[in-house]
Amino acid sequence: MRKTILVFGHGYSAAALSPLLLNEGWRVIGTTRGQERLADIRAGGVEAHVWPGDNIKALLPEVSHILLSIAPDADGDPVLSRLGPEIAALAGQLVWLGYLSTTAVYGDHQGGWVDETTPLVPSTRRGAWRVAAEAGWQQLAHNAGLPLHIFRLAGIYGPGRGPFAKLQAGTARRIIKSGQVFSRIHVDDIAATLMASIRQGGKGGIYNVCDDLAAPPEDVIGYAAELLGLPVPVAEPFDQAGMSAMARSFYAESKRVRNDRIKNQLGVVLNHPTYVEGLRALQKRVLDA
Repeated sequence: MRKTILVFGHGYSAAALSPLLLNEGWRVIGTTRGQERLADIRAGGVEAHVWPGDNIKALLPEVSHILLSIAPDADGDPVLSRLGPEIAALAGQLVWLGYLSTTAVYGDHQGGWVDETTPLVPSTRRGAWRVAAEAGWQQLAHNAGLPLHIFRLAGIYGPGRGPFAKLQAGTARRIIKSGQVFSRIHVDDIAATLMASIRQGGKGGIYNVCDDLAAPPEDVIGYAAELLGLPVPVAEPFDQAGMSAMARSFYAESKRVRNDRIKNQLGVVLNHPTYVEGLRALQKRVLDA
């Protein structure tokens, strides 16, 4: 059977992965919530369907791999709730089942280190929803004998997303909160990690996907501004900065995330080991455009 991957939620990360698969002769099927993105997804050679809506169940007998990239909400994981039994029935057919989660499952560690064995104590609603979704997929995979691979992604940046995009849009802010650090990952390194896992296969595992340097967000914004030759945004103390509840929630957690497992178990060599290399690569794309 031709290698066929079904991506639930063909968004930013999947858009970086799909060309790698297509170049190796894969059939890539992606879902989106609305009609407006179908043309863009199909322009990249991906078969696109609206879901919920289109009859995705009819495609399941044709897939060898599934990537789950839809965020849960207060009602749970939408794919698990709507198609859990049908996916469980793919045991023996499904070679690889991937779930894109987030490092928010670890909660706040006041700048301390976490790895894949750290207890999950989320401090935000989004983190709690992810913990519940992970547990649901783990239970289904255990019961059905499916090879589940969970990827806990740090803050994602890349072309059109991250500090450059915010600076160019005039929305970048340098919020200063003492001791605050975030881990990040370039979208191309997410794609490379997923490819490494897909090629290796196996029974499954849990992987943190981040670069080697957790850093204060104001340092990243400042460096990006320097690369673009733009004014560095003024520093704003966190306790005086008016922010939305969503924006403020990102500052509720501070931690450094270890990525040894993707290197030692999957053999991943990061193209952008820190934000410095990542932003320089993005700057080159801007200059070459």
